[in-house]
Amino acid sequence: MEFELTKEQKQIQKSVREFVKGEFKKDVILELEEKHEYPEKIWKKAAELGFIGIHFPEVYSGMGLGVMENILVAEELCRGDSSVGACLVLADFASEIILHFGNEEQKSAWLPKVAEGQMLSCGAFTEPNHGSDITRMDTTAVIDGDEWVINGTKIFITNGGPLAGFYSVLCQTDQDAELGHRGMSLLLVEADRPGVSTASVGTKMGIRIMDTAEVNFKDVRVPESNLIGKENRGFYQVLEFFDESRILIAAQGLGTAQGAFDRALAYVKSREQFGKKIAQFQITQHKLADMATKIEMARLLVYKAAWNFDEGRIDPKLTSMAKMVAGRTAVEVCDEAIQLLGGYGYMLEYEVEKFYRDAKICELYEGTKEIQKNTIASAIVGKLK
Repeated sequence: MEFELTKEQKQIQKSVREFVKGEFKKDVILELEEKHEYPEKIWKKAAELGFIGIHFPEVYSGMGLGVMENILVAEELCRGDSSVGACLVLADFASEIILHFGNEEQKSAWLPKVAEGQMLSCGAFTEPNHGSDITRMDTTAVIDGDEWVINGTKIFITNGGPLAGFYSVLCQTDQDAELGHRGMSLLLVEADRPGVSTASVGTKMGIRIMDTAEVNFKDVRVPESNLIGKENRGFYQVLEFFDESRILIAAQGLGTAQGAFDRALAYVKSREQFGKKIAQFQITQHKLADMATKIEMARLLVYKAAWNFDEGRIDPKLTSMAKMVAGRTAVEVCDEAIQLLGGYGYMLEYEVEKFYRDAKICELYEGTKEIQKNTIASAIVGKLK
């Protein structure tokens, strides 16, 4: 069993760290945070360097690498800054649906634009009345001639808004399906289609510079060819996508935890109290030991889940474990980071309070921690008669 990263993977880490050092300017990020403004210039530079869609084939402007390399990029970006990092990590959100299930025309038309930073990709699954329960959809799509007509509302849609290029929309296409989830399909809806409108969900606790929208579809017509994958298989395609995206969110949590730890460690090694460095107190050292151990535990799970996926094994239990543990680690490590900085930790200028606010989302989107526990338990217990 080999735990060492390859030479290429280490080079990717180094390249992202250099990018973060050169582009993640603290004063710029603070201004973005205060204005709730998307880091458009940094995003486009990241795309230019190949960090967006690194796991896309080269023919679609990617680098032909795997999930492992993608999560290494995600970890380093979020370590550099939890907010900007999250925006860049999710700039291609749900594009994997097109990558794995779309036809060649869809892939060629949309994936290069995402990888090159021309537009953001969106997955439109969550609805106001259903939340994490995607076994039921109020959004419908009905065939009318050679077009689908879509009506419904989606909520908490990452990247929804002015920079969005398209939405992969989960719709009810078979109204008579005995089990609702067996009658769902995924449709590609261009953001500028007549009848598509968006509204901000409002000020969020964290990830404030990321666009999060309510998206409304009113008699939106798209060609029949905009069907992604197979008709009435959308639910299962989304579940398969989640097995990949959960690893990415886990990497976001891992990087956020590491970034908060880095800042806390630097602070306690420089700050003096009672005549000596805070880092010399045993209670501080114990906190650091606990934080570092939690991060390493999460990293092992996240890396294993990514490696496993690249080996062609889809394991919902493992990906759910990785996301659940990394999300919890991010929250706990960021909490301790604030504690170590004391009053300064509560101030935006010292960054760890922002890391703390951003960490919580890792336990919410892509399935709450309770949903992850359901998946893990289901795999352990199996089907009961």
